[in-house]
Amino acid sequence: MPSRTVPAVLIAGTHRGCGKTTFATGLMAAWKKRGLNVQPFKIGADALETGYHEMAAGRPSIVLDLWIMSPKAVETSFAAASEGADVLVLDGTRGYYDGSDLAVGPVSTWDVGSRVKPAVVLVLDASGMAESAAAVANGFAKHRAGRVAGVLLNRVAGPRHYEVLRRAIEKHAGIAVFGYLPPDAGLEIPSLNSGLVAAEHIHSGQALLPALVSKIEQSVDLEKLLEAISPGVEVNPPSPAPEPPDRVRIAVARDPAFHFYYEDNLSLLKAAGAEIVPFSPMRDPALPPDLGGLYFGGGIPESCAAVLERNQTMREAVRLAVDAGLPIYAESGGMLYLSTNLVGTGIRAWEMCGVIPGEMRMVARFPSAAYVAAEAARASLVIRPGERYQGNEFRISVWSGSAGSAAPWKVSAPSGGEPRPEGFVKENLHASFVHLHFASSPELPGRFVAAARAYVSKGGGGKKKFKKSKQRSRER
Repeated sequence: MPSRTVPAVLIAGTHRGCGKTTFATGLMAAWKKRGLNVQPFKIGADALETGYHEMAAGRPSIVLDLWIMSPKAVETSFAAASEGADVLVLDGTRGYYDGSDLAVGPVSTWDVGSRVKPAVVLVLDASGMAESAAAVANGFAKHRAGRVAGVLLNRVAGPRHYEVLRRAIEKHAGIAVFGYLPPDAGLEIPSLNSGLVAAEHIHSGQALLPALVSKIEQSVDLEKLLEAISPGVEVNPPSPAPEPPDRVRIAVARDPAFHFYYEDNLSLLKAAGAEIVPFSPMRDPALPPDLGGLYFGGGIPESCAAVLERNQTMREAVRLAVDAGLPIYAESGGMLYLSTNLVGTGIRAWEMCGVIPGEMRMVARFPSAAYVAAEAARASLVIRPGERYQGNEFRISVWSGSAGSAAPWKVSAPSGGEPRPEGFVKENLHASFVHLHFASSPELPGRFVAAARAYVSKGGGGKKKFKKSKQRSRER
């Protein structure tokens, strides 16, 4: 497939909370409104912001992260997702340079940007500033080599304040200023608190986006910005993989309770031979028919716990599927759903599937939301003893059960330290709070699909499977 050049912009921030995701999401929606095919990307593994991106751009947002992905995987994912796009928008993480010197290695927004080479637009929180904004912009632009195409200003008091800032930055830093947003909380993407946010906040974006786009159209020069980031980056999408001779159906939980997936994981499952079948544990009465496997991703099931508990037929269907040997891969939110009970930060408890013994209790503080090194402690559907992977752990709960000998992982901080057991595994189930990116571990989707095929070949997955749930619910 021939290479082509696509306008591309990386929205970087001076610090966490400066408004980069608000600007990035607003630009995606504004350019889409103008008829452009916008491809969103999120830098950083703790990336539930991707839900906002997809709402704004109408295309899945692709995660780029140099801990959970190899440099080659970052470049390949970037090129593959760029196919058919008219403009690429990358949403940074933390401050532009933050993470370049971590023990895990260079994982900052700048490090990822240096791999894929988009133009950079710096978001600066200008509240209470005047000429000092020029010093900040100048310092960021000169700190390391990179193409800083200009600045966007957030929390600007009004047009007069903006003019003071614009003149200072363009005169003293020699950097273009493309526009601003006022200090209006109603225009800001809600704080994600290290990537974790209640599901209803994501859906609030449907109401937020029109107002955000309207304000961006008024106060950001979209044409000037698009011209500044052109001609863009050269991308050479990989050649299409050959079509697998036969596909096996793998159901993927997709609803407000389960909405965090690395899109590359789903694409690589398809490339390995999976037919992805979406379903809703909240709304559907039973699992889809003819399945070879089941994938529960991350999300916030605690925000939807009452609805999940009320759907008794689905919970029973999942229990029957586990008993029947259906291969199941579950990440973080999926592990909560598969537990016996989910307990809020108070005393309220909701009954879940009962597949993993013990209760999951939500806590007010984050015991873990970080990069991890994971060594396979025992075999599962997807891993083999002794294998080592780099992942990210999303966790706001503690488990009353004991991982012990049932744990698939020995997990430690990237810098080392005493490993701890993590997750729960049985013959046909791998459940863990560790998220893995399949682009750096191509054996994982292949193993999952192979297990699904083996299950079907032994007579599993028929249309009559997992249907005792309706009768059992009537007997209760």
